[in-house]
Amino acid sequence: MSDQLWTMIMMFCGVVTAIVVVVCIVVTKKKIRALYKDTLTEIERGKNLIISGSILSELSKVESLINNKDLEEKYNYWKSLFKTIKDVEVPKITDKIIMIEDLLDVKNYKEAQVLLGQVEFEVFIEKSKAQKLLEDIKEITLSEQKNREIVTKLKTDYRTIFLQYNNNDKEDYALIQVPLELQFENIDKLFSAFEMAMENNVYSEVGKIVKALDDTIGNLKIVIEEAPSIILMGKNLIPNRIAEVNKIYEKMKGEGYNLDYLNVEYNISESEKKVADVFDRLNVLNLEDSIFELRTIMEYFDSLYGDFDKEKIAKKLFDDYIRSVIMKCKKLKKIVGNLSNKIDDIKYSYDLTDDDVKIIVELKDEVNVCEGLYDQVVSLYREHKTAYSKLSKEMEIINVRLLKCEDKLDYTLRSLGSLKEDEIRAREQLDEIKSIIKQAKTHMNSFKLPIVPKNYFVELDEANEAIKNMIIELEKQPISIKTLNTRVDTARDLVLKVYNTSLEIVKTASMAENAIVYGNRYRMVNNNIENGLAKAEREFFKGNFKSSLEYAINSINVVEPGIYNRLLDAYKNEN
Repeated sequence: MSDQLWTMIMMFCGVVTAIVVVVCIVVTKKKIRALYKDTLTEIERGKNLIISGSILSELSKVESLINNKDLEEKYNYWKSLFKTIKDVEVPKITDKIIMIEDLLDVKNYKEAQVLLGQVEFEVFIEKSKAQKLLEDIKEITLSEQKNREIVTKLKTDYRTIFLQYNNNDKEDYALIQVPLELQFENIDKLFSAFEMAMENNVYSEVGKIVKALDDTIGNLKIVIEEAPSIILMGKNLIPNRIAEVNKIYEKMKGEGYNLDYLNVEYNISESEKKVADVFDRLNVLNLEDSIFELRTIMEYFDSLYGDFDKEKIAKKLFDDYIRSVIMKCKKLKKIVGNLSNKIDDIKYSYDLTDDDVKIIVELKDEVNVCEGLYDQVVSLYREHKTAYSKLSKEMEIINVRLLKCEDKLDYTLRSLGSLKEDEIRAREQLDEIKSIIKQAKTHMNSFKLPIVPKNYFVELDEANEAIKNMIIELEKQPISIKTLNTRVDTARDLVLKVYNTSLEIVKTASMAENAIVYGNRYRMVNNNIENGLAKAEREFFKGNFKSSLEYAINSINVVEPGIYNRLLDAYKNEN
């Protein structure tokens, strides 16, 4: 390819790239302009919605209602505010929209974007002002209809309350009859005031009157519904409950119960004050939290019955503990005292260390502590200044500690008893061990062996040595139970080993001898049998009874196939 052609290709690519870039820039700018135009259109639409025909219509309605200075002042203020929005603020927004269009025409997007943000905010502010203005105006124009609906409903509620009051037993309201009837009169006056205010278009007062009616009728409804219950609780139930509780309280105090922690007298006084306060508020028809307060008082006095029962149960428990705890203390103190006196003898007899018997010292200290605590609780009881619930709780704690002491003492006595039992058991086992080794010797002598294997004598010597060591340990003073138990286990294991060895030797020798005798009938038949039985005899007289048995069985198997298995089964059965 020539240089000229290559240069032309490069130039063509550059031109195409430039064209593509220009096209992209143009398209992008058009999209940006279109985007700004759309935003501007939305702002224009929002501006046009600021001035609503509804405002003028509602202002006209207010103008026709003016019959007092207050409403006239409000009308003039709303009219002035509407004029400012329409003639001042909206034109300003229009001017800025025109400026934005000019900036977009000259492609000054940066300034246009800043101005767009300002205009959007101003449109939002003016729309909010116009909306608030319309709501304020409608508060007057719709006041009659809205308030009429509310008052109609309130009249219905009032008639229902009035009928309920007249249908109920008047005795239920005897304490508040005067303030109740005054309240009915006040409500009638408020309804009259509402009609007069509506007739004179005094809408600034109408809202206040409607609110007063709503609050008064709502409170009156609560009074009619709850006053009988409040009067019943305050005049009958609570005073009767106080009298019952006070009677039980005084009786229990006379029987020796300490109930100071319940603060009964103080709480009765405070409850009476609270009831009086509830009735003072009831006289002015203020029932706020009255039911809750009276029910709380009732629940408190109901709970006192449970507290009184708890004290009675606690007294019974304390009376039981005061006897059982001291008996446990004395019993444990006596047993632990005896153990403490013999502690040196116990340590010497069984070669125990201080750590081995420290539990006895700990038990003695714990029992003394429990006895001291018991004396303290009894002292409190005699002073008659502590409730039985607390005294029985303290006694229960002492009793639990003593029960733990009993468990520890039981474990200690069983441990010490086991030491003596181990000694007695060891002496009994010595006799058994001697009997077993005697049986082993007898068994060995029951069969005339040509020679006794050496391993038997080795095991026999070991067993005799173990028995000797066991006897030495039993004759020691003090006896070390741990060492003695080790000596017993060792002697028993070695003696059983000797016994089993003697059984095996005798049984194997007997089987070997029987096999040789059985095989003698075939000696003349086969030389191999002759040789095998000869080897068996030699091993037998050397004391190798197991090898002798194997030679004999293998030889006989030549003429009696399967004899090996039959004799082997017999051997296993004997063993």
